[in-house]
Amino acid sequence: MAKRLLDLVVSALSLLLLAPLMLLIALAIRMDSAGPVFFRQERVGRAGRLFRIHKFRTMRLDAEQGGLQVTVGRDPRITRVGHWLRGRRLDELPQLIDVLRGDMSLVGPRPEVPRFVAHYPTALRDEVLAVRPGLTDPATLAHLDEAPLLAAATDPERAYIDQVLPRKLALQAEYVRRATLGGDLILLWRTLCVLVRR
Repeated sequence: MAKRLLDLVVSALSLLLLAPLMLLIALAIRMDSAGPVFFRQERVGRAGRLFRIHKFRTMRLDAEQGGLQVTVGRDPRITRVGHWLRGRRLDELPQLIDVLRGDMSLVGPRPEVPRFVAHYPTALRDEVLAVRPGLTDPATLAHLDEAPLLAAATDPERAYIDQVLPRKLALQAEYVRRATLGGDLILLWRTLCVLVRR
C-alpha cells in the first residue's frame, strides 16, 4: 500500500514538474524525424500480464521491421535526437505515465518483451513477475551501458539471452526477495544521481 502511494505521488508530481522538459523533447523528436513522439511496445508485467510501455521514440519508423530487439553500439536505426535521449535515459520519462496507471512501479524489475521472457527459467520467472515492473532496479544500474558490449558479439541477441539476461534475472530476483520501501528510496536516489551525472 505504501509502495503504491509512493508511486502515485512521485509519478504525478514528476509528470507535472517535468512537463516543460517533456514538451521540448517532443518538439525535438518531431523536428528531427518523421513519426509519432511516443513509442509503445508490448511488455510483460506483473503476473505475466501484457501491457504497452511508453517511451519517447528514439528510432526510425521502420526500426522494428526485421531488426534486432536489442540495440547495439551506434545502431543506425537510432535518430540523432534518439542518441542524445538514450545517452541520458530521457527516453524513459514517459514511463511515469505507466507508473501512474498502475502498470509499473518506480522501482521493480525492468519489464521485458515476451520474446525474452520466454527464456526465463520457470522459478525465476514466477519470482520476478510476482511484482510490478519498475523504472529502475539494481539490474538496471548494473547494466547501464550494455549496448557497446553487445555490439562486440557476433550474435547480439544470443549474447543478450545467454550472458546479460541471466545476470539481470539474478539481481532482479534478489531485489524481489529483499524489497523494502527504504531500499526503494535508496535505489531511486542512486538512479537520480546517475541521471544527473549523465
